[in-house]
Amino acid sequence: MSILDHLNSSQRQAAAHHCGPLLVVAGAGSGKTRVLTHRIAHLLGRHGVDPEAILAVTFTNKAAREMKERLELLLARQQALDAHGQSWDTLTEPQQRQLRSRIYHQVTKILWIGTFHALFARLLRLEMDHYRDPEGFTWTRQFTIYDEQDVRSLLKEIVTQEMNLDPRSFDPKQVRWAISRAKNQGLLPDAYAANHQGHRGHKIAEAYRRYRRALAANNALDFDDLLLIPLQLLRDNAQVRQRWRQRFQHLLVDEYQDTNRTQYELLRLLAANDAEPCTDQPWQDRSLFVVGDADQSIYSFRAADFTILMDFQRDFGDGQGDEHTRTMVKLEKNYRSTATILEAANGLIAHNQERIEKVLHPTRGQGRPIRLNCCDDELAEADALVQTVLAARRDPGLRWG
Repeated sequence: MSILDHLNSSQRQAAAHHCGPLLVVAGAGSGKTRVLTHRIAHLLGRHGVDPEAILAVTFTNKAAREMKERLELLLARQQALDAHGQSWDTLTEPQQRQLRSRIYHQVTKILWIGTFHALFARLLRLEMDHYRDPEGFTWTRQFTIYDEQDVRSLLKEIVTQEMNLDPRSFDPKQVRWAISRAKNQGLLPDAYAANHQGHRGHKIAEAYRRYRRALAANNALDFDDLLLIPLQLLRDNAQVRQRWRQRFQHLLVDEYQDTNRTQYELLRLLAANDAEPCTDQPWQDRSLFVVGDADQSIYSFRAADFTILMDFQRDFGDGQGDEHTRTMVKLEKNYRSTATILEAANGLIAHNQERIEKVLHPTRGQGRPIRLNCCDDELAEADALVQTVLAARRDPGLRWG
């Protein structure tokens, strides 16, 4: 029995992918987490890939935990059949625990599965000694990570006390936002100043420079540094880049539509070794497997850029149209919503100008008609939702899971 037997044809085609680039356009409720976990299991079982050679990027820590748990159970169920000749449900609880413990120590504990920030913070703990900062600042492997409150306090001190700027013109929160956006675009203070001429740009660049100096003095990084510094390290140090490129042969990325330019560059360095164009790269025993949907992109305020997904075929794929490409698979069966909901969603999404064409098909019944509620403002909207939930709580037939 194959580990892919329970997938639909499109899911199976994606999960069975071995080497080379692949974009999986996964509509809402189409089983993308299922595909990701089954693909990792298939790489390990069918192709004998070393768990250390896999890097899987999720959007949240919760998603990373869920993926590890699903993968562990999937592999344990498969091993129950292969090793014991029994289905998982017929094993005793001690046997199940023993099997899951073995999978944990042999596979899931070794796999690098997490968010961009968590994974590259881990890389920095190993490689920070090789980092050479363009402005001459230094950090050790024992760096601390400042939370948002620490960052805001430090920037407020720099803006209002060190630089003596009027907080009405230079709100520390706005300065913080500008610096964060610069880091997510891969810009250091000099590059930021070059891109933002004038008095305001000059002052923010100076605050940015002082902020970096203060962070280094405290051997601290902020959340954005966990991507910016690894990017500079991998870009500038070919030896370090080659070491990690050889280590991670199979890259998997969830929610690809919500990546920003810094995250994209990190992937490009690991996948293509800083070469342009990426399509000329040899892909033997290597892969870049990304899952996403431009229609679900909502994080532009965090510098996410859905055009990164739209350009995948140009940057990594074969560039062929939807009917002939071998580097794109669409998941269009929806397992979450009723036909009524999907019909409305498809009709609405069809108006989007920049998207990869897809239509979600229902696997559930027609469902109840959609009811439209009109509210005066966001507070009334929130109250209406709360009242709906409270009313639903009185229905004993609802399953809250």
